Amino acid sequence: MRLMFRTRVEGVENIPGDGPVILAGNHLTFIDSVIMPLTCDRQVFFIGKDEYVTGKGLKGRLMAWFFTGVGMVPVDRDGGRGGVAALMTGRRILEEGHVFGIYPEGTRSPDGRLYRGRTGIARLTLMTGAPVVPFAVIGTDKLQPGGAGLPRPGRVTVRFGEAMEFSRYEGMDRDRYVLRAVTDSVMTEVMRLSGQEYVDMYASKAKAA
Repeated sequence: MRLMFRTRVEGVENIPGDGPVILAGNHLTFIDSVIMPLTCDRQVFFIGKDEYVTGKGLKGRLMAWFFTGVGMVPVDRDGGRGGVAALMTGRRILEEGHVFGIYPEGTRSPDGRLYRGRTGIARLTLMTGAPVVPFAVIGTDKLQPGGAGLPRPGRVTVRFGEAMEFSRYEGMDRDRYVLRAVTDSVMTEVMRLSGQEYVDMYASKAKAA
């Protein structure tokens, strides 16, 4: 993967060497979750659809081996409590002292722009006290347009910003105004790192339009 994508990495020293850390960034295409963890010395865990690891036959076993190997934690996100399950899984990973990767937009960008973040990222940092390191993946949408099919080889940049901590809001993880303020501050840093145009609406709503 490193040979195929020739990844340029900036600011990786901003990721703490130990303890719980949230990596929060933009999401352009499927391979973001493969490329970004390759740039880190610590293993990064992501939430993924459980269907990626429940396939049958040789193909299913190979997919399960690959996705669990790159740090994906399967969660059933299609049910009514899928969002809660994902949040609690992220909390468990952080409380175990690991690195948890999250895309606050909630889904891939439909057009390369950066969309409004969902407040799960804020709840996680306030519940666990874990710092947030914003990141931007740049160029993956050119290698795998639409997030489908095998990616083309090419140059990708992964850029990490300085760690953000929100201890001043301790105990306020149920205040919706605080959650929105924390989320927006993280997304502002992601926008600065990525250079993307910002759209003040949810990506899922843009896809449904």
